[in-house]
Amino acid sequence: MKRACLLFMLGLCLLTILSCAEKEKMEATSEPSKGKVNLITLDPGHYHAALVQKSMYEQVNPTVYVYAPNGPDVRNHTGQILRFNSRPENPTHWLQEIYTGDDFLEKMVAEKRGDIVVLSGKNRRKTEYIKASIEAGLNVFCDKPMCISPEGFEVLKQAFDEARRKNLLLYDIMTERYNVTCILQKLLVLDKDLFGDIEAGTPENPAVVKESVHHFFKYVAGAPLKRPAWYFDTTQQGEGLVDVTTHLIDLMMWTCFPGQAIDYRKDIVINKARRSPTMLTKEQYQKVTGVPDFPEYLKDDLNDEGVLPCYANGEATFTMKGICMKLSVTWDFQAPEGGADTHTSLFRGSKAHVIIRQGKEQNYRPQVYVEPAPGGNADEVAVALKNAVESLQSQFPGLSANKEGDGWHVVIPDSCHVGHEAHFRNVMEYYLGYLPKGRLPDWEVSFMIAKYYITTQALKMARQ
Repeated sequence: MKRACLLFMLGLCLLTILSCAEKEKMEATSEPSKGKVNLITLDPGHYHAALVQKSMYEQVNPTVYVYAPNGPDVRNHTGQILRFNSRPENPTHWLQEIYTGDDFLEKMVAEKRGDIVVLSGKNRRKTEYIKASIEAGLNVFCDKPMCISPEGFEVLKQAFDEARRKNLLLYDIMTERYNVTCILQKLLVLDKDLFGDIEAGTPENPAVVKESVHHFFKYVAGAPLKRPAWYFDTTQQGEGLVDVTTHLIDLMMWTCFPGQAIDYRKDIVINKARRSPTMLTKEQYQKVTGVPDFPEYLKDDLNDEGVLPCYANGEATFTMKGICMKLSVTWDFQAPEGGADTHTSLFRGSKAHVIIRQGKEQNYRPQVYVEPAPGGNADEVAVALKNAVESLQSQFPGLSANKEGDGWHVVIPDSCHVGHEAHFRNVMEYYLGYLPKGRLPDWEVSFMIAKYYITTQALKMARQ
């Protein structure tokens, strides 16, 4: 244990020495491995970049090439990789070759030492990084959001066209598809005997409703999450309507239209959108960033009391392929005692409603419920749910349904639950499976384009 701690501290010291150089030259002691996929991490500024490397992959070379401007973002990222390498259980063995210079993007493009560029950081330059990587002939594995403005959406569309021409994979990291409650909800919605046909809904009573509550201050991998100082600048991070909403829209399409391409020009109409700020005090900003005061680029946004309005909240109602849907995202500073980020999800069918709730009554753990549709036959729903639970035993051993009030609580055994951080491996393995083909399914690409059309147009509407 002492030896592991000593190695970890030595690694951190070495990293600090290397990163503090105005321009660090990468040592040319190793070349990208033949026959293995090589990763490039570009300008990491969000902890999701590190979570991609929380585990090893058989197809991936353990040496990762990091290109970034010198500063706390890259030091935090590479320090997290060292912590993965030195953990007592299942340590990783990543090697990092780091270049920190103002010309990091140009250097990455010129050297092209990898096959896949991993992006997770400041969102303002995401589309620029995507475009540069694709033009250089590199695949892209990108944390959401890929773009945060209508102008960025136009650049993103061009990048998808170029990726198709060059047989490159451009993909965003949709971890929530691997959440067991989301999987179960989808399977129950697709069960016609149980769910029936999805309702069309209206803007006043949508057929699909998804709400997400997140928190700026929280714990990740057992430690307080440190947000970058720029995280609360929406010109760099993006507003709430274009960030977490990407997961909500993806789950809507993935559940309602599995394997079906979406044409954003014909299939989507945005009905209404709004935005609102979360108010952050100086003390809260210090707590979550470790920075003693608001930086100069945020001070013009402070109100008369010195509090920062951060436009992290929003909601939008839109129609997709004739089905009316609503999304809502809220960012509070910190969860209540025992609380956590939450996801609420409703799909209304002609026979039954399938719902995910994650409030205090559920101890802030997501739970799945089935309720008869208004005017529906509860006895028929009970029989159909019993059959559905039996048919899903092979996928969810021990799955059960308990009567609660007018509906049923579908109980997922603890053994079926896997934490959010493990989902990054699931997405990477899915991505690596398509890499040799040089092409994602058409519906996947259409989902991404439709998703970012909705987020950026909703933001435009909300600002008006």
